[in-house]
Amino acid sequence: MMDALRVVDVSEADLDSVWEVRLRSFGPGGDKDKWREDALRFIEDGRYVGVADGDVVVAAARIWPFQQWWGGRRVPMAGIAGVVVSPEYRGRGVGSMLMRGVLQRSVEMGCPLSGLYPATTVLYRHLGYEFGGGRYKFSFQSSDLRSLGGKGVALRKAGREDAQLAIDLASRVHESRRSNGPLIWPLAQVESWLEDEANFAYVADDGFVVYNWSEQNLSVDELIAGSEETTRALWATVGSGASIARTVHAYTPPTDPINLMAEHEADSAANVSRWMLRLLDAPAAIAARGFAPGAAVEVGLRIDDPDVPANTGDWHLSVADGAGSLTSAQPSGDALRLGPRGLAGLYAGTPLNTLRSAGLATGAGAVDQAIDTAFGGPTAYMLDFF
Repeated sequence: MMDALRVVDVSEADLDSVWEVRLRSFGPGGDKDKWREDALRFIEDGRYVGVADGDVVVAAARIWPFQQWWGGRRVPMAGIAGVVVSPEYRGRGVGSMLMRGVLQRSVEMGCPLSGLYPATTVLYRHLGYEFGGGRYKFSFQSSDLRSLGGKGVALRKAGREDAQLAIDLASRVHESRRSNGPLIWPLAQVESWLEDEANFAYVADDGFVVYNWSEQNLSVDELIAGSEETTRALWATVGSGASIARTVHAYTPPTDPINLMAEHEADSAANVSRWMLRLLDAPAAIAARGFAPGAAVEVGLRIDDPDVPANTGDWHLSVADGAGSLTSAQPSGDALRLGPRGLAGLYAGTPLNTLRSAGLATGAGAVDQAIDTAFGGPTAYMLDFF
């Protein structure tokens, strides 16, 4: 019975039960000891939430403490991962109960945003998530990359001690590009990647690359460069493996300069994995985000958010000089009306006309161009799966 179910903090004693649910959800695979080691870090910080029936955890999810770039500014974001529900409890509202607990914990963590890769959109849309952007994987001929040049750029191998440097270099580039969507991982995770012997990392004065083998090909996890010459040097370094690897797979922004530099077009079968976004604290999310320079907006909003009641109400949205604010306001008959899905889509730069056509926005028809300009910018993307 649902009355017997409750949201709990997953404890170390619950991990065997959660592992079993994970196997029944995702199938066999993975190292249980490594999974358990990682799980303990989430437990220590109160970032592992579950649903228990009696003393047994039957559903669970982890929360990553990310930051995410929006309009070239960092916004704290709760990344939801490892969502599992035991098969005999599916279709009974357990997934929704779990995710409401996750939303509450994410709010308590001070995250104004939440993001995830959906196994199904039905559950997450029901709880206010909407598509925010994509993870783009392109494939290039390695011989094209090898010939890009950049030989005048000094590169060196990167290691664990370069983790903060990599974060700083990426931040510099994302701020200048007014990036939307890329993540900032916790420092310890970046350190772990850079000391992993399966990853090859090189750093220059204004950029770095991390790549690895993918069967007989190479795969670029991240390449950040602040200049044309460094861009060429880093891609050419990856392409130097052309004698063995015919193809380089790369996770990049959809507008990455490599698409203009490579002699041959990327493989037409580019892969896109879509991710979803949700606002947990609308005023804080607006205040933290960057907006298009020169854009000016003054408009009333009416937000109806049943799962995060603090978002519900009448607001005034103001955007000027690249910054925004959302303040409490009196009800207005000509306000732009949004639910949590429409609000997420707007935040991610979805044009208002698209939101209106999908039934996710109504009212205030005279402000569409100004709002689209303010929230617009580069296509939202992530490089990472979590």
